[in-house]
Amino acid sequence: MPDGTTSIPVSLRVPAEMIAKLDSIAAVLERPRSWVMLRALRSYLADEGQETLDIQEGIAEIERGEYATSEEVFAGIDEIIARAEVKHRAG
Repeated sequence: MPDGTTSIPVSLRVPAEMIAKLDSIAAVLERPRSWVMLRALRSYLADEGQETLDIQEGIAEIERGEYATSEEVFAGIDEIIARAEVKHRAG
């Protein structure tokens, strides 16, 4: 962990075959098992975990009335297409 970073120990039950795979990866990388596990967690949090949080935020925005109707979206698309066609004809 980088200097100045606070870490909290976590206990987790992991299937033996996953530990074997983690240990194999750690051995190839010449890193400790915890380093591999931390990278895996970071990857999950950056991808699937963040997607889950983004979806939840989208739901909250809808509940607050912060959204565009499909009619508004299609009207915006039509406007963009119309401007592009004018620009294309002029160019």
